[in-house]
Amino acid sequence: MQIIPAIDIIDGKCVRLTEGDYAQKKIYNEHPLEVAKQFEDAGLMRLHLVDLDGAKAGAVKNWKVLEIIAAKTSLIIDFGGGIKQEEDVRIVFNSGAALATVGSVAVKEEEKFVSWLQQFGADKFLLGADVKNEKIAVGGWLETTDIWIYDFIEKYITHGVQQIFCTDVSKDGRLEGPSTELYKNILQKFPQLHFIASGGVSNLQDLDALQHIGCSGAIVGKAIYEGRITLEALKRF
Repeated sequence: MQIIPAIDIIDGKCVRLTEGDYAQKKIYNEHPLEVAKQFEDAGLMRLHLVDLDGAKAGAVKNWKVLEIIAAKTSLIIDFGGGIKQEEDVRIVFNSGAALATVGSVAVKEEEKFVSWLQQFGADKFLLGADVKNEKIAVGGWLETTDIWIYDFIEKYITHGVQQIFCTDVSKDGRLEGPSTELYKNILQKFPQLHFIASGGVSNLQDLDALQHIGCSGAIVGKAIYEGRITLEALKRF
């Protein structure tokens, strides 16, 4: 199982939110590149980079941070937050991201997202599904839809999407453990999926549990920043 550390960006700084609430923001480092280099030095190979300003504005904002990290590390970066137009997709790839992370467009503008999959290649996208009670949530988690997570995943697998990560909104940033049962159900329905767990990871036992049920990857954020999981300890995955 691949460990994918997360860097969330507001105003070019590395922050974390609790339950997606911008009012519950904590700044961990003024220089995201320093954080990314620490991850790389620890032997991690991937990075989940989230532009929270972009997510709020509906257009990519912190592409400069992406450009710097991509230029100065060899991390395989997926970048999301504010990818709403084709121009945003181009900016993300031109700035050095290996994968564009798309969430709400896939929910609200299916035709547009499918056209991107055809144009850029389905293997260039990481599909993000935010979930509350097995239903898809969008818009920085502010609204819940009636779309069942399993239908959503099935639809995009048929369009060629290979990598999907799923965040249980109720767990994110709370350090209370991930939604292992939900992920287990998803993996039972879609055993071929490259599935990445996200949200709630608080210790190594959580990661062991996710590996045990067959997750291909796990996104870890706050647990690293709060010192619950050391970078050294992640080397065994």
